[in-house]
Amino acid sequence: MSFNNLARQARDVRLPRGLRVSRLRSCVQLYRPLGFHATLSFLEAEAGPYRTDEGALLRALDVLEAGRNAWHAELRLFDAERRLAKGRGARQPHPTERNPYREARWWGAPRKGALHCLSFLRDRHWLPPAAGDPVAADLHRCVDACLESGGPLGVEERLLLERCIRALRERLNSTAPDGKGTDRIRAMDLLRAARHVELAAVAHVGDA
Repeated sequence: MSFNNLARQARDVRLPRGLRVSRLRSCVQLYRPLGFHATLSFLEAEAGPYRTDEGALLRALDVLEAGRNAWHAELRLFDAERRLAKGRGARQPHPTERNPYREARWWGAPRKGALHCLSFLRDRHWLPPAAGDPVAADLHRCVDACLESGGPLGVEERLLLERCIRALRERLNSTAPDGKGTDRIRAMDLLRAARHVELAAVAHVGDA
């Protein structure tokens, strides 16, 4: 079932509440920019207890759809830019070019989404532990500094974050692209968290 059909059912007051909540969760299965559980947590933080409150359920749908619409707008812009670039001979996007197809962020509110995701991961102890891993320990320090400041990092933490990202990229490059080992999964999880720190640190204040 499509996202829009699921959203319509989630809004349909003629359906049982449990089914409507289930349809919201199914929407999140299809669009989960922060990951499934963190996206649901963000919706609850923004909208209220959607499982039990009618108004919160509708607000959660509005928040989710607004983020998805903002993402689709970015995709259209990116696609238009890529068509122009291909006309100039650039067949593939540059590795440093923003690519909304691959970026994990809450579109329209990147800092707020990144901060919530970092807090969620830290509080759930879902960040790979720092013990025995100096890079992970440094990243935990960056996460704590980012959450304490509400996003911005000091010069020392910014440099530390850059070193963490370089080191984690090197870890990934040293393993097979299709590898499923615990070391690769750990590096990917750490790098995703580092990207959220980076995003929260550089997002414009108006992006919140």
